[in-house]
Amino acid sequence: MSITYLDAIRAAQERALRDDPRVFIYGQDVGAFGGAFKATKNLHKEFPDRVVDAPISEDAIVGLAVGAAIDGMRPIIEMQFADFSTVGFNQVVNQAATLHWRTRVPCPIVVRLPSGGTSGGGPFHSQMLEGLYALYPGLVVLTPATVEDAYSMLLEAVAIDDPVVFCEHKYLYYHLKADSLPSEALPVGKARIARQGRDLTIVTYSAMLHESLEAARELAQEDRIEIEVVDLRSVKPLDTDTILASVARTGRVLVVSEAWPWGGVAAEVLARIATEGFTLLDAPPQRLNARETPVPYHPNLWASHRPTASSIAAAARNLTRL
Repeated sequence: MSITYLDAIRAAQERALRDDPRVFIYGQDVGAFGGAFKATKNLHKEFPDRVVDAPISEDAIVGLAVGAAIDGMRPIIEMQFADFSTVGFNQVVNQAATLHWRTRVPCPIVVRLPSGGTSGGGPFHSQMLEGLYALYPGLVVLTPATVEDAYSMLLEAVAIDDPVVFCEHKYLYYHLKADSLPSEALPVGKARIARQGRDLTIVTYSAMLHESLEAARELAQEDRIEIEVVDLRSVKPLDTDTILASVARTGRVLVVSEAWPWGGVAAEVLARIATEGFTLLDAPPQRLNARETPVPYHPNLWASHRPTASSIAAAARNLTRL
């Protein structure tokens, strides 16, 4: 029986609830309804006092979680969409992120953000906000791109004493499957070489990992260009060592992100490569982001708004010629 990315998230939450009585889940419709995407389906039946519906106020949801964490609990918050988390932004970045620095009291909350675009999602349900949250000291920002990481990284997030923003991609919920859940995994903060290559490095994360791997397969078959693909897994902390080691092997780098280009993860990765690995480069480092417009509704416009395997392959092909 195959396990989807969404199944893995649900299984991780079930295990966290079972293993630690301090864990509870709080969010809109997470109880009997099972959440907007069914990430908490059936958990309310087994843990009726610890899978709790919240009012329609993201500000209040995060505020309650911070207070509960101060009192020794380990809340998991579900935001229905990452976009809506901006309503609780003040509580995340000015309260949760600063709490330990101000008071020496840990704030072990997990904020689950269903992130990224799907066909027809439009501008209010499709945003990638990991770069925004990564700006703030005190937050851990995770971007799992596989079924295995969705499970293991969520469990690790619950155990971390700092607030964690867990960016799970909605498009991957049903599109990714695995045969089983992992028994071991790389730790948070460690990137993974998803594909080895010699000609160019693609650094990416979340759903763009799979578009990048498809592009790498296309380039290997049609152009005999071997692409190395680095899956960041977490954007804060960021594994600069693994990125630079890959660039040292290939001499060229393309950073791919579904987020907007201005001041995001791709910009940070390129800045680190330019300042710490400039002498490793045989060509200017490049990036490929979503277009700098609100996310369009129409499926055809959405397909041209975000990077795809085709556009990634074209950018990589051009970079190998420099």
